[in-house]
Amino acid sequence: MTSTVSFIKKWSKHEASGGVLLMAATLLALIVANTGAAWYPALLDTPVKVLVGELVIHKPLILWINDGLMAIFFLLVGLELKREVLFGELSEWKKMTLPLAAALGGLVLPASIYAYINFDNAEALNGWAIPAATDIAFALGILALLGSRAPVALKILLTSVAVIDDLAAIIIIAIFYTSQLSLAALASAAVVTVLLALLNRTGVKSLSPYILLGIILWVSVLKSGVHATLAGVVLACFIPSRAGGDNETSYSPANKLEHFLHGWTAFFILPVFAFANAGVPLTGLSLDALLSPVPLGIALGLFLGKQLGIFAMCWMTIKLKWATMPTGVSWKQLYGLACLCGVGFTMSLFIASLAWEGSGADVYSTEARIGILTGSLLSAVTGFFMIRCCSAKPRKED
Repeated sequence: MTSTVSFIKKWSKHEASGGVLLMAATLLALIVANTGAAWYPALLDTPVKVLVGELVIHKPLILWINDGLMAIFFLLVGLELKREVLFGELSEWKKMTLPLAAALGGLVLPASIYAYINFDNAEALNGWAIPAATDIAFALGILALLGSRAPVALKILLTSVAVIDDLAAIIIIAIFYTSQLSLAALASAAVVTVLLALLNRTGVKSLSPYILLGIILWVSVLKSGVHATLAGVVLACFIPSRAGGDNETSYSPANKLEHFLHGWTAFFILPVFAFANAGVPLTGLSLDALLSPVPLGIALGLFLGKQLGIFAMCWMTIKLKWATMPTGVSWKQLYGLACLCGVGFTMSLFIASLAWEGSGADVYSTEARIGILTGSLLSAVTGFFMIRCCSAKPRKED
């Protein structure tokens, strides 16, 4: 028993463990969805109701996962982005140039490929942003499986690109996937945001008031028509990133919360989200179904659009001397990284859940998941073997 616990603790600290668990949850969802298990859709449709005075939130379990748990994930994304901008790889323009160019290429070309293939269908065009996303947990998990074959600079670049990519996804969701707005709820969200700013400005370091106001903010944003997950990003902006008046960040409220959320996100939130959203029936799936415009646009956007867009922008930026090649990284390894960025999975599934929400176009949601799984799988395999074959063998002591 002791050895089992010790193994679990050691495994959970490994960089690839979150990605492996995400893959396991995806496979489990596919197995359950394709074995005729009636409890799977029934579980996701289970109504969950929260009643506090006059406030009523009544949603099926799947929406509590997508609107609630993913708000916590976006809080973590916001904290990571804030740390990188203030103290990390995005704190200087020279460091930011290469990942910013790469992320731009990885956004524009995949979205353009999808839009070109689906240009004659206005409803299908709602999914244009699906192939523009990168799943940082999956991509980093795959890179970690390569061990010391992958240069440290490659991991830093991948993280930076994925963080900027997540910021782009947040902006896209806020602008393009917002339903009818409630001015009263938006006013409530604005008041809470001001209160958060006052807490930050007056130097409050305790996390409790921030979390309490964050919950109120989430409810306000949920009721406003703007997607509720954005409340997590707004909350992250105001949590203090310094422990005191100096530059110490190791014990800051933001740092403590980020470390706390990492485990919950990697080992609970993202696997639960994957299990709830990746269960697409593959029975009777034909080549014609894969080649229909929505899944084809997503698969090609993720697999071809990401690698070509990211690599082309990196090549241009480095050749024009706007940025330098990361230390110890070759052009072939950089191309492998561009392929890995085509693993859209979690973020792509999340945007797909918003693209046709409330429109009754369930067929597009199912087709989108098929395209996401296909494009992400091809990108993962290609990126893994590209980097593996183009990198030196690890030393025995590694």
